[in-house]
Amino acid sequence: MSADPETPLRADAQRNRDQIIAAARAIFASHGPEVPMEEIARAAGVGVGTLYRRFPDRDALIRAVAVDNFAGVLDDAKRLSVEAPTAWDALVQLLYQGAELQLSMQLAMLSQRAHEILKNDPEVARLREAVLLEVDDLVLRAQAEGSLRKDVGAGDVAVLFARIVRQLPAHRLKMPELATARSIAIMIDGLRAGPVTPLPGRPIGKEDLL
Repeated sequence: MSADPETPLRADAQRNRDQIIAAARAIFASHGPEVPMEEIARAAGVGVGTLYRRFPDRDALIRAVAVDNFAGVLDDAKRLSVEAPTAWDALVQLLYQGAELQLSMQLAMLSQRAHEILKNDPEVARLREAVLLEVDDLVLRAQAEGSLRKDVGAGDVAVLFARIVRQLPAHRLKMPELATARSIAIMIDGLRAGPVTPLPGRPIGKEDLL
């Protein structure tokens, strides 16, 4: 993020920042956070100098993308919690939202570089915990509805999703979006209440991931 995120940006500066964040989000999701900064600037339609004025190094850009992304996931989770007809529907829709949740999982759990940058960041920690609290609430409510199997926790859902969205090299998967959607559908069926195979151990809760 910029050196002083509380200072309002001019319209053109804000537009440049938004373009950089959007480009970095898309590139991080498909290729990880190690992509050259020049490529991110080119995708954003700005000069490299503009990128570095807003984000002095890669760590600052990764943090800004993470904060922006976790905030988006949190907004989606809160909105679905209110708007969806049931907690199960809200959880399913959140999982199918895809891109923002996918990138959040990649940055939080799958990228070692991003994990090292973000693990002690207070704003990222606050947002990540808030997202997990929303997921935990949906899990408990869906279990109370009788829709979600009783022997899973919010951590189980997060870990399952993180494993599903782990990116395969493009040359090995011709239709990554379709493959991910099918995998999520299989995961959702595995989470439904009903005759199931007992799981080993205990449910993985949100506290296991914080």
